[in-house]
Amino acid sequence: MGKLLKMFKEDVDVVFDQDPAARGRFEVILTYAGLHAIWSHRIAHACYKRKFFFLARVISQVSRFFTGIEIHPGAQIGRRFFIDHGMGVVIGETCEIGDNVTLFQGVTLGGTGKEKGKRHPTLKDNSLVATGAKVLGSITIGENSKVGAGSVVLHEVPDNSTVVGIPGTVVMQDGKKVSKNLDHHKMPDPVADKINELEQQIESLKQEINEQKGKRSE
Repeated sequence: MGKLLKMFKEDVDVVFDQDPAARGRFEVILTYAGLHAIWSHRIAHACYKRKFFFLARVISQVSRFFTGIEIHPGAQIGRRFFIDHGMGVVIGETCEIGDNVTLFQGVTLGGTGKEKGKRHPTLKDNSLVATGAKVLGSITIGENSKVGAGSVVLHEVPDNSTVVGIPGTVVMQDGKKVSKNLDHHKMPDPVADKINELEQQIESLKQEINEQKGKRSE
């Protein structure tokens, strides 16, 4: 219980570090939905670890109803976790979140399908995920890394990196630019790549059919 109370105090302290609008502890404790969601999760997770799965789930769903933030009780969240604004944040069951991590509203830390086992992201210490970003699958966002607003990240992000775009592309690493140009038309397009691949396969099949017809006519 003492460890849990210490984490509760740290959760309040980090609000003052991260949010310049915070005026006083009483206001923060009563009015910050992100803080309420984190506290509820810490209690739900404690129940989850003791195999009180139903109670843990009830606590998380009540919290979701009042805060608009959904955190599965199985998610592992470190110290000084901060959710700014928070509405629409979703954190999956097998997420692992380190210390001093920040999420903004509309962030999803989700899976990519119905696979079993570790299927949600790992966010290492001091990482930040900006508004509306989606981090999907059993991937790792490295220490001190940032995910830009609206990005969709499907692959590993190294330490000390900044990733933006759909799909997410690393544009800064260790303080140096990785990509010189962020023109939208030059960003990777997996749909177009797949269409080109299918067109090549169709052309290859056409050639094989024509060759077979030629052999038969001989």
